[in-house]
Amino acid sequence: MPFPPGSWPKRAAVSLIFLLMAACSSPQEDIQVWMDEQSRNMAGEVEPLPEIKPAEQVSYVGYDYPDPFRPAATAIDLDMPSEFRPDLTRRREPLEAYALETLAFVGTLEMNAEKIALIMFQAPTKSAKKEQGDGTLYQIRKGNYMGQDFGLVAEINDTELTLKELVEDLNGEWGERVTTMELKDPLAEEAPK
Repeated sequence: MPFPPGSWPKRAAVSLIFLLMAACSSPQEDIQVWMDEQSRNMAGEVEPLPEIKPAEQVSYVGYDYPDPFRPAATAIDLDMPSEFRPDLTRRREPLEAYALETLAFVGTLEMNAEKIALIMFQAPTKSAKKEQGDGTLYQIRKGNYMGQDFGLVAEINDTELTLKELVEDLNGEWGERVTTMELKDPLAEEAPK
């Protein structure tokens, strides 16, 4: 008996689906058999845990030492007797914000028989040969402070300025360091070498 028209492709598609389903079932069974064989051979042993020995108890004996984490341990002791201890209660002057390496002694003035030093801030530039200042001149008198180490201006003459700085050593003791700044021509450039 002949098939009705149009049913031939439908029957072929249904047959193909059944054929594919039959082909897919076989590998799944093979995989399951292989996994069962492998799991039978994988019986392993867990090693016993090592014996834990109790830790030896140690008593802390550092109660008499200063606590390094307390802020008071690192602060300057204002009651400490020291000939050179800085006065932290005085108002800081503008040039104390700069390191001495960035300040240049560029000239002097004399007013009422008092020497006045002219100081220029020099910001480091990319060129190592020359430093350029911002052009601002500061007037410093004997007794003024400058630099970040509590530098007191002790003496000013035509060629140099003398500072007495207060520096702290590793033991927390304050000491005096004398520093001199020589007169520098702000417009002079270094000669090529």
